[in-house]
This record gives sequence, structure tokens and C-alpha cells, in this order.
Amino acid sequence: MKTYVRALTIAGSDSGGGAGIQADLKTFAANGAYGMSAITAVTAQNTTGVLDIHPVPVKIIEAQIKAVMEDVGADTVKIGMLHSTDVIRTVVRTLRSWPVPYIVLDPVIVATSGDKLLEDSAIETLIREMFPVVSLITPNIPEAEIILHQKIRNQQDLRKAAKELATLKAGTVLLKAGHLSGGTLTDILCIPGKEIIKIKSKRINTSNTHGTGCTLSSAIAVFLAKGYDMVHAVKAGIEYTQKAIESGAKYQTGSGHGPVHHFYDFWK
Repeated sequence: MKTYVRALTIAGSDSGGGAGIQADLKTFAANGAYGMSAITAVTAQNTTGVLDIHPVPVKIIEAQIKAVMEDVGADTVKIGMLHSTDVIRTVVRTLRSWPVPYIVLDPVIVATSGDKLLEDSAIETLIREMFPVVSLITPNIPEAEIILHQKIRNQQDLRKAAKELATLKAGTVLLKAGHLSGGTLTDILCIPGKEIIKIKSKRINTSNTHGTGCTLSSAIAVFLAKGYDMVHAVKAGIEYTQKAIESGAKYQTGSGHGPVHHFYDFWK
């Protein structure tokens, strides 16, 4: 019997469908993986912002992860919105019982709309307890600024911040350049023991960027499970996300930051 590449997302639900577990599951499917989920929070959300958040009890979060891991298992895990210290500690503790080859953490602190999605008191817990157990973290500039307590204004600052994040994590960091100005984006990949890797891509002029962080981290998680090394998995994830943004730019969805087009390869 054949088996699927199995991918589990542990993240919040976006009722608008553009980010969170909805974006993760779409990305898994589009890239040939069997997607599963453990929902950490239910959000009332659309393209204009986050209207309300209902946290899922930690007992239920733990039960969801256990139900998946005891039966189906996972080749890769993507982690997104973990809104409190209790949730972070529950996820870390539960995943230690079922080691998986790859864990990609998108440290969701601020939504595309600017809404805060992680309690201030939980940020230090995320750094101290979650960072050391994951394969890769994929912060954007606002998230990196909050974690490091410093401003990132240019490419030189970005490179310096990536190195500092790698020191904090003692592991691999992809620091995304999307919030800098300019027509070319240069993301920084910092892998311990290797030279800093610059990954360039063109900026796409669109407001349809809701869920890009979720999409990128989920795509990288799948490519790692498919056997890509870290550099090639990150590059493949960026390429997929770029094409999803480019295709999604042609659509009007809602009145705010619209979603990307996860299934651009399947329908137009």
C-alpha cells in the first residue's frame, strides 16, 4: 500500500479562509501532502482584521495532537498561532511524546492586519521553550522586532537580526524581508555552521497578502518531509508562495488584505 506525506498543522482557525489552518491545509494539499490539524484558537476574522478570538482549552489541543499522532502519525509539523504560555507548553510537552523529523514554527505574533495574536507574557516562553525544539523558525520583520526588542530598517539590520535570532534559537532561522521597501526582496536564511544564505525574489504589487506567512511555513514543512534539504526546501517554499501571491493578485476577495491563490496550479 502507498502512503501519503503526512503533515500536521497546529494553529488557529481563520474564519475568512486566508490564513491559519485553512491556509495550511490548502498549502499541504497543493503540494501533495495529507493534511491534519490541531486547532489552538477559533478566530472571527476576515480580510479587514481579527474581530474576536476564542481560545481552545489546552486539554482539547493536547487531545487533538494525540488523536492524530496515535493513529496516523506525521512526517512534518507546522506550528502557527500559540496565543498563551499554557498553549505553548502543552504543545511542546505533547510533541516530545511523538518525535517527528521536522517542525517548522511560524512565530505568529502579529496578523497581516496588525492585530496582536500572542499574549505579551507568552513571548519569552515561546523563545525559551519552543524555539529549541523546532527545525526552523520563519519570523517576519515585525515579529523579529518584538522578539529582539530592536528595529529592523534595512538589509544590514535584517542580516544582523537573523544572526541574533539563530543565537537565541541555536538553530535555523529564515527571516523574511517583505516589510522592507524596494522591488527586490532578499530573505535571510541562517543555518548553524554555514554561511548566511540570501534568497532573492521580486516584490509583487498587491494587497492580497493575507496568510503568506502561514503558506510559506507550511510549504517548507512539506518540502522537508519530501526529502529536500533545508536550503532547497526553503527556496521551493518561497517559489510556491511567490506564485500563489502573483496568481492571487488577480482576484478581489473582501475589502481588505485578500488571500493568495493556493491552487494556482490546478485552477485559474
